[in-house]
Amino acid sequence: MSADPQAWPDELQGRIDKWLHTHPQQRIALGFVDRMRYAGHYALLALEQEMLDAAYGAREPQVAATRLQWWVEELSAAPASGGHHPLTELLFADRRARSIAASTWTAPALAAIAQLSRGTAADFPAQLEAAGVLHGALATLETQWWYGSRASTQRATRVAVLGQLLHALRALAEDADRDCLPLPMARLAQHGLNRERLRQPDPASAQAVRDQLLDLQRGLVESARMSGPLSVFRVVQWREARQSLAHALAAADSQAALAVVPARPGLWDTLLAWRTAAAWRQADPWGTGRECATADMANALGPDGAHH
Repeated sequence: MSADPQAWPDELQGRIDKWLHTHPQQRIALGFVDRMRYAGHYALLALEQEMLDAAYGAREPQVAATRLQWWVEELSAAPASGGHHPLTELLFADRRARSIAASTWTAPALAAIAQLSRGTAADFPAQLEAAGVLHGALATLETQWWYGSRASTQRATRVAVLGQLLHALRALAEDADRDCLPLPMARLAQHGLNRERLRQPDPASAQAVRDQLLDLQRGLVESARMSGPLSVFRVVQWREARQSLAHALAAADSQAALAVVPARPGLWDTLLAWRTAAAWRQADPWGTGRECATADMANALGPDGAHH
């Protein structure tokens, strides 16, 4: 596996750039997950983005289903072939990949195919359950890659699910014509909402959004008490979601506030990412990162001790 990030496939670099554009706070994680040593960690992130783009971003489900089925076949054969796609080749050049069952590799793509035909959930618990199929599969793959097969995936799954529901809520008006709406049916009925009223500012829609935000906020608080480790990327997502929710709920117009990019990460965000990276290195079953994280902390803070 090449250790030079300049040798990464365009597929990887392009997706990482897109991910950072959408989630600018994730730049803080770059200081704690060395791209030269952990290229596979970024390739896995790019593969996850591939599944999510197909499951949620496709306007032509049949095209997306064909692409996802190709990934099922590619990942099924990869343990023996080493992969044909640049991302798969990068992943299966890492010994971690072969410790993960083939069914765990293919589960996200299969779940993403099922997601294409899923309609609006009945209520918030049903939303959690439905989103948990795809995001649980992704969280399982991610956790096993970072921490091995014995690590619990409960907390990572919940954070991934809640992060997706928050992301979907930001595009409520734009996605009003989709089969799967960001608000569950019970919430729509409670506030007398239909698709037309979701397309424009509406007091009832604003209240429904606030109710959804409160459920998401409670879920994130509860996730902190669940078992299982989080990757550095997932911890930053958890922190970003909590900040976004707090900001939106404190605003007079919660829906508009959701569109605001969170403030630049501060010292606490840096410390949280650093602590997670240090814990990961200690728990890493492959022993590739058990060196002290002090140098990473110094790099993240910069020579003057301020966050960069």
